[in-house]
Amino acid sequence: MGPMELDPSIRTYYDRGKEADRLSGGFPSGPLELARTKEILERHLPPPPADVLDVGGGPGVYAAWLADRGYRVHLIDPVPLHVEQAAAAHGEVTAEVGDARALRGADGSADAVLLLGPMYHLVERDDRILALREAARVLRPGGLMFAAAISRFAALMDLLVRLDRLHEPEIATMVERSVTTGVFEGPGEAELFTTSYFHLPRELAAEVTAAGFAAPDLLQIEGPGFLVPDFENRWADENRREAMLQAARWVENEPEMLAASSHLMAVARTPA
Repeated sequence: MGPMELDPSIRTYYDRGKEADRLSGGFPSGPLELARTKEILERHLPPPPADVLDVGGGPGVYAAWLADRGYRVHLIDPVPLHVEQAAAAHGEVTAEVGDARALRGADGSADAVLLLGPMYHLVERDDRILALREAARVLRPGGLMFAAAISRFAALMDLLVRLDRLHEPEIATMVERSVTTGVFEGPGEAELFTTSYFHLPRELAAEVTAAGFAAPDLLQIEGPGFLVPDFENRWADENRREAMLQAARWVENEPEMLAASSHLMAVARTPA
């Protein structure tokens, strides 16, 4: 995949415009992912105002939230629809179409870089390393990078437990390949996602350090709560919602539990 090229199946998936609602309830555990990601960002980001580059930021959910808190946010995404949505989401957010592997930003121009999407769809390791190196390049010394990844076993757990489709032969073939190789060739349905790469925790850490960052803190985002049945009703109940969040917090950096989540997060700094 060359610069500015996006796999047609990925482009088709996102051109439907569903990503704007995914974190607020368009996907069952989206609100859990959103709340936990915000927690992690709040814990590590420098205080505003600081310059944040949101690479692969989609329709701007996190960019708008950060801008509300006084951060200077510039968003980059390969999907033109997402760039339009991000620019409309908050008047202080700037946005452009671009590629995580070839950023236009100047060296040392950002205090923090978010990669909360690119690692999902860069199937080749060389492309992921290139995106991480670009993040390191545009960061100031000691700057922070947040890289989200899909867990290697996310589809296995989701399709067995929540969706009950692992018995379907075509689904089983996709899941088996994702478990053994990391590559998930989803058909682009909302329920089944699209072409993606699923990381092992140690693999994500190795890629981050290979790109020149210090050894990252590895966290899981949702914890096992992404698999709970009747998620919407349980999330609406304050006590049950807090229980899901607390469960994720208790095991967020437990090595034996890192892969028991839908998403992983690597938090790393450039050398000071």
